[in-house]
Amino acid sequence: MGKINVGIKDKDRLEMAKGLKKLQADSFSLYLKTHKFHWNVEGPNFQTLHLMFEGQYNELFAAVDTIAERVRALGEYAPGSYKEFSELTSVSDSTGKINANKMVKELLEGHEIIIRHARSILELAQKCRDEASGNLLAERIETHEKTAWMLRSSI
Repeated sequence: MGKINVGIKDKDRLEMAKGLKKLQADSFSLYLKTHKFHWNVEGPNFQTLHLMFEGQYNELFAAVDTIAERVRALGEYAPGSYKEFSELTSVSDSTGKINANKMVKELLEGHEIIIRHARSILELAQKCRDEASGNLLAERIETHEKTAWMLRSSI
């Protein structure tokens, strides 16, 4: 690949890609957790949570692709293995059987982790005038804040 000359300093471009890789890993980890909970939720709110989790994991799956494509547009390779994701993510894994209320709380925690990280790299995007990454991050923040509100309201 040739030199990247898109009006963003190399140092800033690489730092932005690094932050987006972490966002991609967090999003993929939360996607897996949400999908697992969709399959395994039980209890009186089964139908509501089963459908809510399905909408959330579908949205996360699409987001992972969008984030990866932004990493590539910045000239870096996107992570794509469990090993890479596990090394980058801050979203905890969930093993064993847990009740529906704990599932909701764990998903809420994951969305809040992503919101905080996205805000931190949004500052870099604004500083280095990377509007494309900034737009992506603003959209991710809005989506995760809405999802967090929905989850919080379900507890």
